[in-house]
Amino acid sequence: MSVKLGNCVRVLFQGDSITDAGRDRGDDSSLGNGYVSLVAEKLTAANPARRVLNRGIAGNRVADLRARWQQDTLDAGPDLLSVMVGINDTWRRYDEGAVTTAEEYERDYRAILGQARDAGARLVLVEPFLVPLDANQWAWREDLDPRIHAVRRLAAEFDAALLAADGLLNQAAREAGDPAAIARDGVHLTPAGHACLAAAWLRLLGADTGAAAGV
Repeated sequence: MSVKLGNCVRVLFQGDSITDAGRDRGDDSSLGNGYVSLVAEKLTAANPARRVLNRGIAGNRVADLRARWQQDTLDAGPDLLSVMVGINDTWRRYDEGAVTTAEEYERDYRAILGQARDAGARLVLVEPFLVPLDANQWAWREDLDPRIHAVRRLAAEFDAALLAADGLLNQAAREAGDPAAIARDGVHLTPAGHACLAAAWLRLLGADTGAAAGV
């Protein structure tokens, strides 16, 4: 089954800093300054009754999402849920020595998706990604790539839409001639990177007729 936006009224985005994008966590309507705000501009212009929520929190790993899943996801009652998480599960291995195995990552991810599916949400899974700036970051791929494969398996298992963000953003970096033009530190997106991701999300959900501002 192809997941499309259809008549979904409540659209919720979950994840880490890339989704968070500096949102005001004290304001439920704050969307941050990244791809979520670009997507929301288009979705609400097409349907003013639609509400877009951003519940991303910078630094989160999948276990953090699982710990706050009920309050920050299920209680909001989304019709459509978009999730991107995993780069911090990799990053913390290299900067803090905190290891989340690919098996643990997939276990926790499967658990939260199962709860969301049981609550009736349509699912969109956005791959975690890395746009390496140097040889040290290329070494991270050993840890990240199994997580990307896990997300692809989970998308098939849960009949979710899959946004293959890793390939998309690395291709955009090659076209730009500089990875830092897309992700300033290999992870956090520039305005161009956010625009690329937003445009791909809208295409995936069949909501790309007439570009949103900045997309």
